Amino acid sequence: MKRPNFVVIVADDLGFSDLGAFGGEIATPHLDALALRGLRFTDFHTAAACSPTRAMLLTGTDHHIAGLGTLDEVATKTQRGKPGYEGYLNDRVVTVTELLRESGYRTFMSGKWHLGMTPETSPHARGFEHSFALLPGAANHYASSPKAGTGFPRQDTLYTEDGVFTDLPDDFYTSDGFTEKLIGYLGDRAKDDKPFFAYLAFSAPHWPLQAPDELIAKYRGRYDAGPEALRQARLVKLIELGLCPPDVVPHPVIAKSKPWEEMSAEERAVSARTMEVYAAMVERIDWNVGRLVAHLEESGELDNTVIVFLSDNGAEGALIEAVPVFGPRLVEFIAAHYDNRLENIGRPNSYVWYGPRWAQAATAPSRLYKTHTTEGGIRVVAFLTYPPFARQGVVSGTFATAMDVMPTLLELAGVEHPGRRWNGRDTVEMRGRSLVPYLSGAAEVVHTEATATGWELFGRCAIRRGDWKALLAPPPDGPGTWQLYNLARDPGETDDRAAAEPERLAGLIADWNAYVEETGVLVVNVAT
Repeated sequence: MKRPNFVVIVADDLGFSDLGAFGGEIATPHLDALALRGLRFTDFHTAAACSPTRAMLLTGTDHHIAGLGTLDEVATKTQRGKPGYEGYLNDRVVTVTELLRESGYRTFMSGKWHLGMTPETSPHARGFEHSFALLPGAANHYASSPKAGTGFPRQDTLYTEDGVFTDLPDDFYTSDGFTEKLIGYLGDRAKDDKPFFAYLAFSAPHWPLQAPDELIAKYRGRYDAGPEALRQARLVKLIELGLCPPDVVPHPVIAKSKPWEEMSAEERAVSARTMEVYAAMVERIDWNVGRLVAHLEESGELDNTVIVFLSDNGAEGALIEAVPVFGPRLVEFIAAHYDNRLENIGRPNSYVWYGPRWAQAATAPSRLYKTHTTEGGIRVVAFLTYPPFARQGVVSGTFATAMDVMPTLLELAGVEHPGRRWNGRDTVEMRGRSLVPYLSGAAEVVHTEATATGWELFGRCAIRRGDWKALLAPPPDGPGTWQLYNLARDPGETDDRAAAEPERLAGLIADWNAYVEETGVLVVNVAT
């Protein structure tokens, strides 16, 4: 029997309810069709930010082990260079592509890498036969970029193809260019009946929010009622689709930005326009996924291809101008080099983001958004489509994580992980669990209560066992002490059970301490 092909698609900062099949109003017919044919997850988790998730996805283990203990751009002096904080995929891990390629798979990537900034740490060095990669975590979506000498890197120092820095064509737009390149790799491969692994890693809809004019125009006026109206409409649809309990208590919105009712007409117009551009970016992702699916169908490969789709974290809700690593320097640079007048927002020479209120319309009923270990930061839109599986065309509430993708693909490919030794170097075993028993109907869950799963980023910590989760959210977004939630009854994390169940909390804190020991997390001043 021919081994299946694999297509893994990652969207960057996509909200949980942005797709139509997950409650959204954005036009996403191609993704919706795949999702409705497959298994839609409502309890799928990633890390709280992009590069940590991508490390988990490609290695099957925790990002603190794999080399991305934090975002390399913001690593502290106490973290930088320490084991697990190298800022790139380290030699302790083996990637899914290295193992699949070794076993006869063709391996291709196109899109955002964010797992190393040099040719020696690029996709070409970690098992991809062909790769076209945006190395850093963000860039303009168009080929145009600020002029040299302004202190910001030019676009042509950000992209590599097969490990060599490359220029961009003048008409480049990330979602289109990434998809075109991947389809080209698939079309050009030798007709040798070898299966393939294809990784399409969009950098959209990550800021800066930029999209084609004609798509932005489709959403003109769609968001003029503001983010709270969108949030309520999305919640109604989530319940209608069976993706959210009808009696759910959504977490209140947390934001330092002005509420809609306090904005001036001009401020509302600008805010609504950012959401219009965001929606256009999401629709463009969908259009490109449709192009890829059409290619697979035309080549006769679609029915034998496992398609995994996920966002790399919750929606991006940060007020970027308030983040110290960006701060005034970014604001001043944008003012000097970009045109953010209302009529220009979304074009190549504009640079905007949409902020915490629109983000929480997409993460509701969950608490907060990207970079937080609350559910809004780590529970993401995800689905898996493969006709032979028993569990297809359904919604699943089973808990799963990005670390589970690699062991799933290896099992389907008939490839064993090497364990603690590979190609002459010491390596670590995977922490994820294969989804295959669950997807085939042989198991009722992916993770039993026998195991605990931990998260940490920027000192924001969480640990989960079964339905129970302990959360440490430092001020100003939390009390700075451990809180306790039953996610089955309280997905919005609104009812803190820490005082009512001290023994259960103590058990989870013990799990947290074990997680820190096992993964090498470096956290200062964590409450106990």
